[in-house]
Amino acid sequence: MDPSNPLPTLPFNCQPRHTDIELPPNVSITPLVAKRIILAPMEGVVDHLMREMLTLQGGYDHCVTEFVRIVDQLLPNRVFHRLCPELQQDGKTQAGTPVRVQLLGQDPDWLAENAARAVALGSPGIDLNFGCPAKAVNKSRGGAVLLKETELLYRILHAVRQAVPAHLPVSAKMRLGYDDPAVALQNALALEAGGATELAVHARTKTDGYRPPAYWTALQPLKAQLRIPLIANGEIWQPAQAQQCMAQSHCQDIMLGRGALAQPNLALRIRQGGDALPWAQVLALLIRYSEFEIAGDKGLYYSNRIKQWFSYLKLQYPEAAELFAQLRLLRKSQEIVQLLTQAQQALC
Repeated sequence: MDPSNPLPTLPFNCQPRHTDIELPPNVSITPLVAKRIILAPMEGVVDHLMREMLTLQGGYDHCVTEFVRIVDQLLPNRVFHRLCPELQQDGKTQAGTPVRVQLLGQDPDWLAENAARAVALGSPGIDLNFGCPAKAVNKSRGGAVLLKETELLYRILHAVRQAVPAHLPVSAKMRLGYDDPAVALQNALALEAGGATELAVHARTKTDGYRPPAYWTALQPLKAQLRIPLIANGEIWQPAQAQQCMAQSHCQDIMLGRGALAQPNLALRIRQGGDALPWAQVLALLIRYSEFEIAGDKGLYYSNRIKQWFSYLKLQYPEAAELFAQLRLLRKSQEIVQLLTQAQQALC
């Protein structure tokens, strides 16, 4: 890092390219085709095992790791390998879905150095987190709180873009704002000016949290003015909602988060139609996930993770709600696996 050569500030002309955008009053009913579907990074939920389970169902173009927290040092290789074991298999899941390492922090130089290391280790791109709403993360000046600092967003993107080879993507994910959606367009343009190759936007502010609705129409001005791909995210639980999101946002690229956990084959249904996975197949997935999770280095967290997955599954499957009434009382991993196995045998 060279303090005598500071990063450039936000370009003066990083302003809306036109104003007074007229938004169509009605949602189109013409069936839309999703150009790309991305699996969202969900901290504490979508680990590498969950990525394997979901991408094997099909339909995803790429996915993103849980965030690597960057403060004031270049992290050792083992940190990247722990959060992204896919680095050791050409940066892809077993299904062949590319996995980008996600970085979270506020220091442009350290983010750039760690981004360079991640791609050197095999990440097929870098994703930057400006959307995490967690209080602990925001208090340490990471995630969505940076949406209050438009110039810093630009400086971070510019530094990371310079550190990552030009042929690899540098994407970013943000919300409409911290508490004011009026900043969404300016922030999006700053990220584009910094060199982002694409931008995913969760269509709510940080203070909105995850409370419905997602404001898909608020993405229209961004889509109209950005020259890079815009990815719409938020409240897509069913194929019909994917259609509504694309129609209201004008985006053909979408990102699935909690809906993908509630319905493991949601991405494939959006692309090809068809029904949700039968409960018997979901149970088989749960057992497979359990076996891998317990054997891995996160076995201590298995109980919490499987219960968290059930909290979404029960929104789609009545059988999950019934089973969760028993599962939530269990603490030991083997007891949980035994319960799942018994449920599977009862279906035979």
